Amino acid sequence: MTSPAAPPPPPTPASPSTPPLRLGVIGCGRISQAVHLPAIAKTDAFTLVGVGDTSPRLAQGVAAKYAVPAFATVEDLLDQARPDAVLVAVPDRFHQPVVTAALNAGAHVLVEKPAAATSAQAAELADLADTRGLKLQVGAMRRHDPGIAYARAAVPRLGTLLSVSSWYRIQSRLRPPTEAALFPAMVVDEDVRRTEAGFKSDRAHYLLNTHGAHVFDALANLVGAPSTVRAQFAGHGRDCSWHGTGRLPDGGLASFEISADIHADYAEGMDIHGEYGQVSIRSTFPFFRRASTVRVHLERDGETRSPVFGAADPYQLQLEAFAAAIATDGPANPSGADGVTALRLIEAVRDSAAADGKEVAP
Repeated sequence: MTSPAAPPPPPTPASPSTPPLRLGVIGCGRISQAVHLPAIAKTDAFTLVGVGDTSPRLAQGVAAKYAVPAFATVEDLLDQARPDAVLVAVPDRFHQPVVTAALNAGAHVLVEKPAAATSAQAAELADLADTRGLKLQVGAMRRHDPGIAYARAAVPRLGTLLSVSSWYRIQSRLRPPTEAALFPAMVVDEDVRRTEAGFKSDRAHYLLNTHGAHVFDALANLVGAPSTVRAQFAGHGRDCSWHGTGRLPDGGLASFEISADIHADYAEGMDIHGEYGQVSIRSTFPFFRRASTVRVHLERDGETRSPVFGAADPYQLQLEAFAAAIATDGPANPSGADGVTALRLIEAVRDSAAADGKEVAP
């Protein structure tokens, strides 16, 4: 069947008597403050032992909020805080050196997506983690959304897959007020913001890496990584859109759309059609922390199921899965190798769009 091989079972949670792991956070910017640090504060799996950022304002301001030491360099955090693991949330151009330093210091790593700036860099990190016998988990938190997990388990029941449609559309004017309502008060360094804006000036490259990491990990996780892709790009002002198709492992077709920005509300979903039925997924803006809505229809049974999961924090759930993988020596989900797969698909889409839709193998 065209659905991917079943993933390994989730790691058995560590015993409640197991002491929490020592965790350091490298990168004190927006994503850390909005979701990662609040998730760390809620979980019993980790104890925060320090935060690091090259911006003194960010490092010291965030450290004060969480009553932990602040560090100006990665080396100081690793040497002095001595974490069992680190969460890396720096711009992806820094992922390779930061993750390499952490792994070489003997720390397990949860790294924000994409795994690195390029698939070649991501492959080096995955190989290093394997060599060192350490966990490298990529922060594709949707895998830990209970709705997505339910859908993933249901896909093999569809039989051979014929058609998959996925879309991921980021809102324009509606995004800032939504985030302002959902995010905690932020420590801000305006100099850092100006610097990062310069690196994001190639907006199409930045958006495809950032959002493509999510879209293509979702495809690989749910239906298998496409063996080839065709894609085209359209842009107007700051708005960018990629549409494409991919050939699924056993011959079916997947279509995908990545659009940022759209002048409407956020939209994300996937429809998966196989010989025995359909799985339909609709996801909300991730910072709402609400599980995806899933409908599973099996034609031969005359049955449609749509479980209700309600609120769920995938950022906290991915941390707890990371801790369990460390404690039990289970597999990271997604792994460093999964991060490589997503980046290879991003690069193939970019190459195909540059060649006016030529078929490209990742």
